[in-house]
Amino acid sequence: MTTKGVKLHFRKHHAVVDNGIVQLTLTNPGGYVTGVKYNNLDNVLESHNDESDRGYWDLVWSPPGSPGTTGTFERIEGTSCEVIVETDDQVELSFSRTWDSSQQGKHAPLKIDKRFILLRGLSGFYSYAIYEHLEGWPGFNLPETRIVFKLRKDKFHYMAMSDDRQRYMPLPDDRLLDRGKPLAYPEAVLLVNPVEPEFKGQVDDKYQYSCETKDLKVHGWISTDPPVGFWQITPSNEFRTGGPTKQELTSHVGPVNLAMFVSAHYAGNDLVMKFGEGEQWKKVFGPVFMYLNSTPAGQDPLMLWEDAKNQMLDEIGKWPYVFPASKDFKQAHERGTIKGRFLVYDRFISDEQITADGAYVGLALPGEAGSWEQENKSYQFWSTTNEEGHFLIENILPGTYNIYAWVHGFIGDYKNSTTLMITAGCDIDVGDLVFEPPRDGPTLWEIGVPDRTAAEFHIPDPDPVFTNPFLINDPNRFRQYGLWERYAIEYPSSDLVFTIGESDYQKDWFFAQVTRKKDDGTYEKTTWSIKFKLNDVNENDTYMLRLALASAHGSDLQVRVNNPKTELPLFSTGIIGGDNAIARHGIHGLYRLFNVGISGSDLNSNEENIIYLTQDNGGTPFHGVMYDYIRLEGPPPPSSI
Repeated sequence: MTTKGVKLHFRKHHAVVDNGIVQLTLTNPGGYVTGVKYNNLDNVLESHNDESDRGYWDLVWSPPGSPGTTGTFERIEGTSCEVIVETDDQVELSFSRTWDSSQQGKHAPLKIDKRFILLRGLSGFYSYAIYEHLEGWPGFNLPETRIVFKLRKDKFHYMAMSDDRQRYMPLPDDRLLDRGKPLAYPEAVLLVNPVEPEFKGQVDDKYQYSCETKDLKVHGWISTDPPVGFWQITPSNEFRTGGPTKQELTSHVGPVNLAMFVSAHYAGNDLVMKFGEGEQWKKVFGPVFMYLNSTPAGQDPLMLWEDAKNQMLDEIGKWPYVFPASKDFKQAHERGTIKGRFLVYDRFISDEQITADGAYVGLALPGEAGSWEQENKSYQFWSTTNEEGHFLIENILPGTYNIYAWVHGFIGDYKNSTTLMITAGCDIDVGDLVFEPPRDGPTLWEIGVPDRTAAEFHIPDPDPVFTNPFLINDPNRFRQYGLWERYAIEYPSSDLVFTIGESDYQKDWFFAQVTRKKDDGTYEKTTWSIKFKLNDVNENDTYMLRLALASAHGSDLQVRVNNPKTELPLFSTGIIGGDNAIARHGIHGLYRLFNVGISGSDLNSNEENIIYLTQDNGGTPFHGVMYDYIRLEGPPPPSSI
């Protein structure tokens, strides 16, 4: 079948690109997407909104030294439009703006070039952007940047972002004060009088649709009349911050479709980009693909989700794309490849090295072990190992990196001892990488599974008042609103006590150590107890307590042994964390590992011992930690002679 060529024409204040399947209308020179015409819809975007509030790039910025994750919201408006490519096969438009001293304090000090691409015969369009901070420009913070599409609320009512999270969605009107009741934070609203009665009593909260970036490849919306889908497909996460386990927003009530590139979600201030005065930096975000599809009347509209997943696989297969015209976007021949094998050696589990199946191996800027999780200015490239521990990472941008890794079932982070230089066309075999996870002695007892989440622990039933039916079953039970309040229901007057050898962490270890709500509405600190017995304790030996945290928010975690009332704890984290995963149903935020030495003289031999874990910072329902895994190790055995 012959397809029409791509055509571009300019109106007074708009640029229109059309390939016979999709017609894209953008403001000129601002570069706002005002119209997307497809199938029988003159515009899939919400035409009742202002032209600047339909499809746009935006950012949040703040002055250097600003605390926290907020700042000035700014839609990125171009000041010039340039035709980069115009052929029958492709049109690429650039909408750019640059900063100068007259904009001091008014705009983020960045040069931004937004690009939009329409190709022949393709049912959708691409967008990417080049951000640059130049020498001599002032410093600033960049907490967030993204692409936003606001679709027609009269058409797009069904949202899908995974096989197990898709549903008909409430309307934005349902969040208004006469229809919705605000809850503990602005994003969460109880629907008390929704337009559609079926949603009454449910909670609308955009964080219930968040997703780890390793799984954030396709999400979007379906209109049933006519049957049309609008999807955002991200074939690579190399340009996103925080690595593969960073969680991001996807789609939410609006209907809104997001492409998140930088955010502090589930991380806090640690992932806010901070630029010094004159710091030179450039990064390409994207391209991402906005895919539109349709199905004949009478067919199941949910087939559009299956088709979008197939298109996602096709886009991944085409990465890195050959068509972006910017020299800052590197083609496949300008990138490199590494391969190798990842092994684990833990002498208290096996005398031999173990092949790591399903380990995550990646490249990020040089730093400390685990620093990739807070890295936010460069690119990251990740893969997983096969059953033999082999891994292959392709399409790596030239630069200097460390190799990082972690593996399910073992605590800690791996980092190779030397940096790795990637050059165009290189194919490097790094051989065997051997990870020796933190370990001093044999395991005396353990709680949980080292997988960097709290998902294996006890997830309480939600308050019936706030239950969303589509989140009732695993693996999404932890995404229900208000689970932090269930701790006080299950432990109204005394705290959790876990007895080694008797308790079951899947039933008896609450998924988050949160504060307890008192009758007067205040929130108090909590102390959890771990009871255990040890035989033949040597008071001259040191025992090691490993505390792997899956999340922390405004928490001071303190450890005491056998005396909960000692003024000074054996160990204290101090106030740590700002990932807010408890409030945002995240089951994890940033990973932290603490190693606490316990003198044998503080332990009882052949009698009960108790480790007290106190979350010492009260005041709000969201101060607390999620544990990934806890282990007590005995002293190392005497060296053999």
